[in-house]
Amino acid sequence: MNQAILIRDIKTVEIIHKEMPVRKPGEVLLKILYGGICGSDLGSYRGSFAYFSYPRIPGHEFSAEILEVDEQEPELKPGMLVTCNPYFNCGKCYACQRGHVNCCEDNQTMGVQREGAFAHYITMPRERVYDGRGLGARTLPLIEPFCIGLHGVKQSSIRPGDRVLVIGAGTIGILAAKAARMYGGQVTICDVSDTKLAMSRKLGFDSLISNRDEEGFMNQVAEITGGRGFDVTIEAVGLPSTFQNALDAVCFHGRVVVIGVAKAHIDLFFTIIQKKELSIYGSRNAMKEDFLYTIDQVKSGKLYLDDIVTKIYPFQDAAAAFADFDERQGEMLKVLIDFA
Repeated sequence: MNQAILIRDIKTVEIIHKEMPVRKPGEVLLKILYGGICGSDLGSYRGSFAYFSYPRIPGHEFSAEILEVDEQEPELKPGMLVTCNPYFNCGKCYACQRGHVNCCEDNQTMGVQREGAFAHYITMPRERVYDGRGLGARTLPLIEPFCIGLHGVKQSSIRPGDRVLVIGAGTIGILAAKAARMYGGQVTICDVSDTKLAMSRKLGFDSLISNRDEEGFMNQVAEITGGRGFDVTIEAVGLPSTFQNALDAVCFHGRVVVIGVAKAHIDLFFTIIQKKELSIYGSRNAMKEDFLYTIDQVKSGKLYLDDIVTKIYPFQDAAAAFADFDERQGEMLKVLIDFA
């Protein structure tokens, strides 16, 4: 029996029955073990995510066990624990032709523009399935969200000693901050939630900013940076106000990275970009090399991700998992669903 989690409509989650997938040559049949509820999944649940349409099976962060694979496949074997790249690209557009498959003009991310992974059994193209290298089933769903932050951090070319401000202490913000710290950045986390800032303090980041008002925000920026501003600011919220924060807090000739997905327009006095001679980078999805690098870093012990997991829900409590995350987002980082 194959069951799946369906977001039927705004704040309406159901368990449905669907047919068992039939594996084709070149595909891998997977049994899903754990799935992570992403901020975009939560936005889809709330009706605030720009790219989502109803009804849809959500989910693009997951671990799985291989059940079936082509016999001649040299690297993937039944019983292996894996994670997957969930961003499907067309292979034909100008971005794909230049190798930028993460920002395909017709990108279809699982659980957003196409059906997601939150079912007991799915199939995936072989080239999207990555060996977990012995990592646990609870750790592997954390690889994809870390890759989102990692890809953004790589855009900004952080050097050891750079002061980095991450705006937003949600899961992606925290993981971007972890990635920035890996590259030698002195990382400050900014958020409106005292609870999220307390979580960030426990994770050992260099300093924190409470973003309650513009004047207080800029006073804290000046105090931390000696009035210079941050070398790099990373926007991981997706609001006009937090993008403005990123422009205001960055130093002259600084770098700004936008990871957050916005649904609102901004009234921007864009001379600040020219005045500061800023470099502004958008960051969408991640690349295969980001996944492989992250798996290797966790495997080697240089990166630890399990500390961001707040709570694990059994599959049958999926509706409660979404509802709790919606009501208590300020207290929760990563919510996992146990498909076993």
